[in-house]
Amino acid sequence: MVTRKRFRTVLNALALYTIAALVIGYFGVNAYSGNRGLRAKQDLDQQIAELSAELDALKAERANWERRVSLLKSESIDPDMLDERARVLLNYADPRELTLRLKQP
Repeated sequence: MVTRKRFRTVLNALALYTIAALVIGYFGVNAYSGNRGLRAKQDLDQQIAELSAELDALKAERANWERRVSLLKSESIDPDMLDERARVLLNYADPRELTLRLKQP
């Protein structure tokens, strides 16, 4: 009788330790690879770095465009020069203008 009781006590303790180890293992695996785990944090950090680089590039592009727009303000540019530049860029000619075609060498 005593041997059976001791055997049952050892088995109960072993079962409890095994269940505890499995529960801890389950939470450990989820802490690493779950939706909010360490791997997800690394992915989010990488995505944050990529988006920060993209934001810096867009800020630089915006600053470039703001500088170009400020050059076209009426107090800083001659309207005739603006008209001439717009015609060149848009390839536009007024019907009353005389156009000359030059031969390409």
